[in-house]
Amino acid sequence: MFKFDSYTPVKEKAVSVPQRYPEMDEMDWDEGYGGGKTGAATPGETIASSNDFMRYAPEVGDLVIARIVEVGILLALILTLTWLQVQPRRWKVDANGRQAAILMLSSVNLPGGIQRRKLESDELQMRTFFEEGDLLVAEVQAFFSDGAMSLHTRSLRYGKLRNGQFVTVPAILIKRLKSHFCALTCGVDVILGVNGYIWVSKHIKENQQVGEQGFDAESVYSNKNENIDASTRMAISRVSNIIKIMAQYYVPISDVALNHAYAWVVENDLKPKDILQDETAEALVEALTQDYS
Repeated sequence: MFKFDSYTPVKEKAVSVPQRYPEMDEMDWDEGYGGGKTGAATPGETIASSNDFMRYAPEVGDLVIARIVEVGILLALILTLTWLQVQPRRWKVDANGRQAAILMLSSVNLPGGIQRRKLESDELQMRTFFEEGDLLVAEVQAFFSDGAMSLHTRSLRYGKLRNGQFVTVPAILIKRLKSHFCALTCGVDVILGVNGYIWVSKHIKENQQVGEQGFDAESVYSNKNENIDASTRMAISRVSNIIKIMAQYYVPISDVALNHAYAWVVENDLKPKDILQDETAEALVEALTQDYS
């Protein structure tokens, strides 16, 4: 039977490169991370710790969950009869990468799923679509020349997130699945962002999903949460705490693993706060390792 190694978070540290000595130039340096030479750092330069390399490494087509950190509307200043344009028509987004991602106004759906060219009036309403602090699910569309991710939400399955709870884990724990939109057997929906950001929410009924008669396209940009009954809130809290324990013990996360873990929690009649107790957490991880042994 195999067991998962325990995971202990490592604090961010910076490493200073020592001054170069003549002997260093004569050494045979091995190839380092990213194909460069491990001894290529400038003397006195501060480089990133190994923890930095564990960040999410994006690929085109990845499903990610992200948070809006800045809205870049068109700013016009008249200086000597010159109009200056500053970061127009885009949102700056935290997607757990090594730099901020970008979501262009041209890369989002308009309310109601209307497909047309974006106008200046749409730019003035950018904050009605997304504002600072909003969470969204999107897809990596491309990369800019500086390596920044370009995201899009042009599918009605993407967009603003509501009715749930946000959880973060190391991106390496997210297993790549056929679909990262998961409906668990406990009646909770989970979106597993490949970037290590996870959204646990109230289940969307089949007749209210995209393409069905009950789907409300106008609510895509709504900030108002729906009423959530006590049993659903309990299930969301349980799943969220299960994910936290799986991350703490470095257990790979998938819909199958979450269903197994939830069944074990229900079998032992555990409340959400009980899951976070050390003894309970260890027993849960042990149960998961037995399932996969």
